[in-house]
Amino acid sequence: MKKIIMLLAAVAFSSAAFAQTTTTQTNSATGAKTTTTVRDNGTVKTESRTGRTKAGEVVHDTKVGTEEAATKTGHVVKKGAQKTGHAVKKGANAVKKEAKKL
Repeated sequence: MKKIIMLLAAVAFSSAAFAQTTTTQTNSATGAKTTTTVRDNGTVKTESRTGRTKAGEVVHDTKVGTEEAATKTGHVVKKGAQKTGHAVKKGANAVKKEAKKL
């Protein structure tokens, strides 16, 4: 009996948590964020955050620049590894052909 009551209480609390809908809009250029929550009783709650500060913008630009640099570096490393693999394979085939001649 105790387990059934605990189960019903858990279901009641979990359904109450889902009784509201939340919508979030983010401006990717400035970082401004607006969150609107509509509760089941009809009340509306709106929260707004302004965009990034100057320091935050510098950090964001640094992050974006680092991601771009890492992508380019990864591409170059992959290409170099492919070229090295091709050279090793070509060299191994040349050695194999020389060994067959002897």
